[in-house]
Amino acid sequence: MDLNNIRNDIKDLAAKAVKYDKLEKYEEAQEYYLKAAEKLQLLLKYDESPYNKEVYIKKAKEYCERAKVLKEAKSKPQEKSKEEKADEETKKLQEQLSNCLVTETPNVKWEDVAGLEKAKEALKEAVILPIRFPQFFQGKRKPWKGILLYGPPGTGKSFLAKAAATEMKGKFFSVSAANIVSKFMGESERLVKGLFDLARKNKPAIIFMDEIDSVLSARSENENDATRRLKTEFLIQMQGVGKDDEGILVLGATNIPWGLDPAVRRRFQKKIYISLPEEEARVTMFELNLKDSPNSLTKEELEDLAFKTAGYSGSDIANVSQEAEYEPLRRCQNAEYFKKVINETGDFNYVPCSPSESGAIKMRMNELPEKEKLKEPEVCYEDFLLAIQKIKPTVSNADLDKQIKFTEEFGQEG
Repeated sequence: MDLNNIRNDIKDLAAKAVKYDKLEKYEEAQEYYLKAAEKLQLLLKYDESPYNKEVYIKKAKEYCERAKVLKEAKSKPQEKSKEEKADEETKKLQEQLSNCLVTETPNVKWEDVAGLEKAKEALKEAVILPIRFPQFFQGKRKPWKGILLYGPPGTGKSFLAKAAATEMKGKFFSVSAANIVSKFMGESERLVKGLFDLARKNKPAIIFMDEIDSVLSARSENENDATRRLKTEFLIQMQGVGKDDEGILVLGATNIPWGLDPAVRRRFQKKIYISLPEEEARVTMFELNLKDSPNSLTKEELEDLAFKTAGYSGSDIANVSQEAEYEPLRRCQNAEYFKKVINETGDFNYVPCSPSESGAIKMRMNELPEKEKLKEPEVCYEDFLLAIQKIKPTVSNADLDKQIKFTEEFGQEG
């Protein structure tokens, strides 16, 4: 047996084992270490030199021990690189933020928003035109990056944001304090960065923050470091230095714009006052609230209701309409007499009536023999008059004065 050939084979096997070891290909390295150890067994058998035998035993032991270590390394998860850890962290944060993404486009159109023409025009400029006519937004003419909608509560700020998202046909991120404020050190900043990164990957996109003052209020000396860092990160991301923010609009809504941090206020290039609806807009609101309900109101009666609800917000009018919708139900509940009337299909329905009416039957609503034949009475003008007596406007004159003062200083009429 040629021992020199065996020694050369061992050198080659050991060299390959070391090479794969360095490349972290542990399975191949383990195989070559074990093959080299087997060849050393042959040398131990046929080489008579005591000195050489001692060297062979030492080398074989080293190769076997290294092979054992590699076998254990294969069964353990490998240490992740910094890049892999960062990618995993980013993925985790984006999963955490995924509930901000409204997957279904809000089904709200511009015509569903009564009044607020200037605000709608501003949002069209910021959202729709840059997407449909990008050639107009070159050079110095850039799309708006930040729009602040402010005004008394219930005036339709969130509704406007949904209409913009519908018309844009892009991604809509609805964000609250709960989504980006964390008790863990540094996580709030990472959540804010993750939010903007997610929006950049899903352009065109709107990041909508309702009640933005709850997160980005004016900084103070008593403020903790975590809150200050959160605000700073939001400002940095909104500025978008070094980032491609084309197709990203940050839309904020607040009832107390004077409570915002001045630096945040500056980032919103347009600040639009969403005021209480004018009389014409209130007529439209009543019409929209009644469009799916049987009613007998005339145009003149709707105009009179709009006149009587001066100072009411959009949500106040919605509450008045809902209260009025309950009046027909109450008429049925309170009625002691019902009569049968023939409907358009030739069948009949029960309707509440007075005792003196022809065909009146004395019974209560729960005593009707065929309850499914009870017809819903129409909502009428008198129902709304009763509702207006019960539902009062929720916006005070003092609050309106503050909004007007802020508009004179910083904003524009919507």
